[in-house]
Amino acid sequence: MKASSSSAPNGELALRVIALDKDTNSNGDIYAGWLMSQMDLAAASMAGRIAKGRTATVSVKQLDFLSPVRVGAEVSCYARMVNIGTSSMHIEVEVWTRDNHQNTPRKVTEGVFVLVAIDDSGRIRAVPAGE
Repeated sequence: MKASSSSAPNGELALRVIALDKDTNSNGDIYAGWLMSQMDLAAASMAGRIAKGRTATVSVKQLDFLSPVRVGAEVSCYARMVNIGTSSMHIEVEVWTRDNHQNTPRKVTEGVFVLVAIDDSGRIRAVPAGE
């Protein structure tokens, strides 16, 4: 995945939250780990619908932090299916923010998450056909 300069999000809105003071690093910007966890939730939401059940994140293929996230920003995660294998799903997640009192969104992070469908015992299973 290559960092892009698109002017609109790719994919469907999967999660929207507000970045809070408690989520900051020592520089006062939103902690990258918090942002990555929001992206993982967005990918898992899409994967669960497609797998029609439990999923687990097995890897993050690439993660690019393009710009800091500010406290109070509206953080929107957009998810897009890139590839579905027998049991795995590659989901691209873009994060766009809108700062306080601003109308113009900006892309701040993008990455590809790999999730697998799992059964109730936690074993890998096939993604249902036709998905």
